[in-house]
Amino acid sequence: MAQKPHLNIVFIGHVDHGKSTTVGRLLLDTGVIRQEEIDKFRAEAEAKGKATFEFAWVMDDLKEERERGVTIDIAHRRFDTQKYYFTIIDAPGHRDFVKNMITGTSQADAAVMVVSAADGVQEQTREHIFLSRTLGVTQMICAINKMDRQEVQYKEAKYNEVKDELTRLLKNVGFKVDQQIVFLPISAFKDDNINKASPNMTWFKGPTLLQALDNLKVPEKPTDKPLRLPVQDVYTISGIGTVPVGRVETGKLKPGDKIIFMPGGKSGEVKSVEMHNESIPEAIPGDNVGFNVRGIEKNDIRRGEVAGPAAAPPTVVESFVANVQILNHPSVITVGYTPVFHLHTAQVACEFTELQKRLDPKTGQVAEENPQTLKTGDAAVVKITPKRPLVIEKYKEFPQLGRFAVRDMGQTVAAGVVIDVKKREA
Repeated sequence: MAQKPHLNIVFIGHVDHGKSTTVGRLLLDTGVIRQEEIDKFRAEAEAKGKATFEFAWVMDDLKEERERGVTIDIAHRRFDTQKYYFTIIDAPGHRDFVKNMITGTSQADAAVMVVSAADGVQEQTREHIFLSRTLGVTQMICAINKMDRQEVQYKEAKYNEVKDELTRLLKNVGFKVDQQIVFLPISAFKDDNINKASPNMTWFKGPTLLQALDNLKVPEKPTDKPLRLPVQDVYTISGIGTVPVGRVETGKLKPGDKIIFMPGGKSGEVKSVEMHNESIPEAIPGDNVGFNVRGIEKNDIRRGEVAGPAAAPPTVVESFVANVQILNHPSVITVGYTPVFHLHTAQVACEFTELQKRLDPKTGQVAEENPQTLKTGDAAVVKITPKRPLVIEKYKEFPQLGRFAVRDMGQTVAAGVVIDVKKREA
């Protein structure tokens, strides 16, 4: 398990553009699942009037997802390439499920953006690209899918049209397209350019999807910082006990460690650490793990809490100052506005308590002190007060715990990073 470097990869994009099908195809082409399983899913899918959904069902375990044909929660699967072993986080594209997509993307080292060549850039394509940038994704593969479709017919012109549209969007949100983005045409359903170069697209000279995955870089692992592990779920496993699950963002986690969960304040000793159902001697940044803690009951901790060393606990804040970008608000934001903030695995209502400065988005210089309102397109420095205890860190010190997205009315309203924190008195 430890031989190959590990990367977490998230598949994002608009609903029905083929994310789950692409994941299913990758798992088949790398030998994680067998053709017989796909054939069984195909028969089931056809019986339910969902022909062509067989690959998608590999990740969509929930019955409700199969009935509706959409991905709701985040699923994790492992697969290996020549160079890496990957944990796939399949993120939902449907707008109802964006909060799960945010959790998934905040755990990823790289993203595969799947865009249908037939439909081009859609609403969720835009939102997911913006959120990826905010949540710290710096490497992205843009897979332009469904090249086999009747209205596309593997034509290079159609691919270039979608690629140009994506390039403009990526540049607008601040990606360095030449350094951080790879574009490639695929048909996940027909297996074009996934594992081997497609005879249907001889005009394309770039990598296959698997080669592009092997060209990704492993981010630096901040093992020298104190442990920070946001809890994603808590399970009770018979014979073991309480098992929180989450991704190590900084530091290390190993049996014998004394840890504390904040903001709840429950502490205990780590008895064992597991990844992909195998015991491991220590977990490092990027590892998605389950770990058993002596002295903790299932109801003592919940999603959104953060584990850290008892000696250097995660910061619980009374308020924080942040740099925010207003992306999409139907009217104006004033003091007192209280939407839901999504940060690491937490979702907490927070109030805008001071609008300190409006910034020029191009230069970052102060354009106005103490503005009365903020609107779509504005960048600003604001003071935020959470409505219940919350762990958040300065972006400079722990970038993984210092970024957030703000959602309201079913859409992403703003995104930002934490400049300063006021700690809550114990």
